[in-house]
Amino acid sequence: KREQKGYQFTITMKYLFQGIYETIALAFLATVLGAILAIPISFLAARNLMGSNPITLGIYFIVRTILNIFRSIESLIIAIIFVVIVGLGPFPGLLAITIHTIAALGKLYSEVIEGIDTGPIEAIKATGADWTQVVRFAVIPQIVPTFTALTIYRWDINVRSSTIIGFVGGGGIGFFLYQWILLGDYRSLSSAFIAIAVVVIVLDFFSARLRERIR
Repeated sequence: KREQKGYQFTITMKYLFQGIYETIALAFLATVLGAILAIPISFLAARNLMGSNPITLGIYFIVRTILNIFRSIESLIIAIIFVVIVGLGPFPGLLAITIHTIAALGKLYSEVIEGIDTGPIEAIKATGADWTQVVRFAVIPQIVPTFTALTIYRWDINVRSSTIIGFVGGGGIGFFLYQWILLGDYRSLSSAFIAIAVVVIVLDFFSARLRERIR
């Protein structure tokens, strides 16, 4: 009996480490990919950069509308759609969290851009600079610290989201949680809850410290 209990504990820990690893990896990759794709989109969704003529203003309204639509859909719902399309596993979970991250960060980034000091922008435009030069020399230097802080905060959110994605087959610790709930394995279930709580607390502590340093 002692050998059997030790074996069960080892298997549980193996699944816990695998689930936690997938959860953190999903959140990290989704945050990196989402931030990279959200940055160019956010410039198109900033009215102070896109409101100079009717064409760019139309692009602004289209991009903003798309971002708002995807932000209104929970990542869990997006994950269900991708699980049906590509099957079970971490990949549909990664796609779902990435898409929601793009929409969320794109909106937040654009609001940061709209709130920057307009003085440097007007000064650069007065020299005859084009749109890309205005963004490069007047906008980017003002937004980098805030963008970085928002990205770190979003990674913290994505870690929590990726624990739930597994309930619909999107990988991560949530997948094992769902299986243990169905099996009534409350011992493994309690171990998973403790592991998730520890990971979330540790990541929240370090992300808060990083945001403080950046600000």
